[in-house]
Amino acid sequence: MHMNNPVNVAVIVVAGGSGQRAAEQGDAAPKQYRHLCGEPVLAHSLSRFARMRDVDVILPVIGAGHEKWYRRTALENRKIQPPVIGGGSRQQSCFAGLEALNTLAPRFVLIHDAARPLVFQDTLERILAALQHHQGAIPVLPVTDTIKKSVDGCRIAQTVNRNHLWAAQTPQGFHYADILQAHRSAQEQTTALTDDSAVAEWAGLDVVLVAGDKRTQKITTAADFGRLAALLSNEAPMETRVGNGLDIHPFGNGDRVMLGGIPIPHDAGLQGHSDADAALHVLTDALLGALAEGDIGTHFPPSDQRWKGEPSTTFLSFAAGRVAARGGRIIHLDLTINCEAPRINPHVAAIRNNIARICSIQPERVSVKATTSEKMGFVGRREGLMTMATATIQLPVSTRDEDLSKKEQPDNV
Repeated sequence: MHMNNPVNVAVIVVAGGSGQRAAEQGDAAPKQYRHLCGEPVLAHSLSRFARMRDVDVILPVIGAGHEKWYRRTALENRKIQPPVIGGGSRQQSCFAGLEALNTLAPRFVLIHDAARPLVFQDTLERILAALQHHQGAIPVLPVTDTIKKSVDGCRIAQTVNRNHLWAAQTPQGFHYADILQAHRSAQEQTTALTDDSAVAEWAGLDVVLVAGDKRTQKITTAADFGRLAALLSNEAPMETRVGNGLDIHPFGNGDRVMLGGIPIPHDAGLQGHSDADAALHVLTDALLGALAEGDIGTHFPPSDQRWKGEPSTTFLSFAAGRVAARGGRIIHLDLTINCEAPRINPHVAAIRNNIARICSIQPERVSVKATTSEKMGFVGRREGLMTMATATIQLPVSTRDEDLSKKEQPDNV
């Protein structure tokens, strides 16, 4: 890790947990990689920090075996460094991130939980202002509920004076050299230190409180996703965009076709560089068209061997993530499949549900129709099939922040 200019502020985003309390049935991804408004939770905090003028470097710390999920965040920015692998606890993951920043030696470091996707510039400013005079600063909220202490979880032992209680949030800010040394010293400590301010307190650092933000809520259970989605949807006025797509694939060798991520038995397969799923390809193009971000070939060219045989769910997930990365939402997807065979109608429900799952929207927002060409043309001769799609999305009215670049990846897949 190397940069030409001195680093004033670095941010570590800790994303190594398993997130089992927020898990949904059939979804093995930890909560930080589940979609919130169409974008992985982790991508929300990464993109927000990337837009902040005071932040120079962002370092994600991910769990061992999480690399495949991290790659699907589909977000690249000059500030975001390649992720490092964390440890078995939050404390160990933070320590791994701090050690990885050692060559940059930033003046200040902010440590943030990926499970808090909403973070704001004014919170950052309050932390940095406090760090001018103190070794650490953490955002907090006053505890407003009456707090009862109980030893057995049944009987009240004490009513705690809430005037002295504050709920800690992240990001928590420190002088980098101080918190690195504190973490190094705490490696042999057996008492659980649940956040970085606890490590700082244990090491005797001067840590002060600054005002937090009620919107910087932590995702703990599956129910929290709906609450955070509502907060995100209220952040900016929206405009409606419409995009269209058209895709054609010839038949070739095979015994099934893949449409909408659903394998459909047939006496031929579809030819293509990826899995040739013309349904997901055309929906990807429609979403990218609504965004005015090129087409599927712009991001996943067939000249790149990485995409040979790639499941097309990757492409549609990417396009849906791009909508979310720009603060948008998918309103409706309309797909038409034009072929003589195989018969599509028996599979429409499964295709709808799968598309909705990939895009993190309700199946009621997905329309799938099948038609024939009345035996005319290449479709009528059963030489191939054609798909068409229209995507309706909403985007914030404000112009796109140029500091965030879309993923430049990998024509006709």
